[in-house]
Amino acid sequence: MTAVAPAPVSEIRLTTLHATRGANFWSTRPVTRMDVAVGAYEHISSADVSGLAEQLVAALPGLVEHECSIGEHGGFVMRLRRGTYAPHIIEHVALELQTMIGHDVGFGRTRGGDVEGEYTIVFEHEHEQVGLRAAALALETVHRAFAGRLAPGHVGTAVRELAALASTPDAPPIAQRVTAGVSGGSGRAECVALLHRALGRNDDEHLLIDVAPAFILYAGLPYARSRLAIILDTQLGDVPQRYREPERARRLTGTLIDGVPRGGFLVCPASEPDLIEDAREAGCRVAVFSSEDSIDDSALEVATAVARVRDGAIWVEHCGDAEPAGPLRDDQPATAQVAAALAAYVLRDSGVRR
Repeated sequence: MTAVAPAPVSEIRLTTLHATRGANFWSTRPVTRMDVAVGAYEHISSADVSGLAEQLVAALPGLVEHECSIGEHGGFVMRLRRGTYAPHIIEHVALELQTMIGHDVGFGRTRGGDVEGEYTIVFEHEHEQVGLRAAALALETVHRAFAGRLAPGHVGTAVRELAALASTPDAPPIAQRVTAGVSGGSGRAECVALLHRALGRNDDEHLLIDVAPAFILYAGLPYARSRLAIILDTQLGDVPQRYREPERARRLTGTLIDGVPRGGFLVCPASEPDLIEDAREAGCRVAVFSSEDSIDDSALEVATAVARVRDGAIWVEHCGDAEPAGPLRDDQPATAQVAAALAAYVLRDSGVRR
């Protein structure tokens, strides 16, 4: 093999770097996210560069403990020798640098980025500033390894810096508890306003949070727990195109489920069976709604409460009993109106609450 690292002008560029503190698209744990533009490294694997795997293992011997997708001891080193790419290597180096200062971290993901030629790297951290700095140090370490310039003392210096950062106060964990988080591609503000109105505008007990999908993607949930989550739809418009695809859009809005404790509620469209299943697996109860009269039987079978539109009015049902919740108005999104009526019912009705 011959070293074929590209010229410095083609170095990997860091385009985005931030940390999330609450539950997020990637994990229920705090993570660091970095986006990198890989340039000429797009087509150069670790197997193309003579001695690269040996350099990295000599500098970071703990890499042999990384199972990676192979699922066994030495799995990542095996991938290095067979050939893997710079963003994936950066992920593992960032994790190992933190492990070397005693932090128990292991979760990481590397995926195609939001634009062509970029990759998104996500990895767990215990200390926010350590995670952010580990990202930059990992990128530098991998650059040096591809260029054949990974000096023996480089990793030691990086570890000492991270250890010093780890001794400083960390950002406090998110602890806020709210009544409900509301997400979806449209109608969030209207739903919050309607729900406030239904519960009583002067009722300070209820804190309702409008959570834009883009905020979830880049910052995670802004609260720790909510009594219920309201997902209006998964037709997203404020996120990059790849997150508008159905599966990712459901995962993104479904992050709200991670903030609901067991026995809490998900209020969501009856037409979203995957969200319903995710909530049930998390131990949540489900209330479903539709802006039409018809609802699929499979949703009705698992729902604790249901809201639908019949003859121009919103009806809420529980245990076979139905009651009107007001007319459907033309000046508000139908989905927001039906979801707000259902959420209000769930929050205040003693027959539904625990």
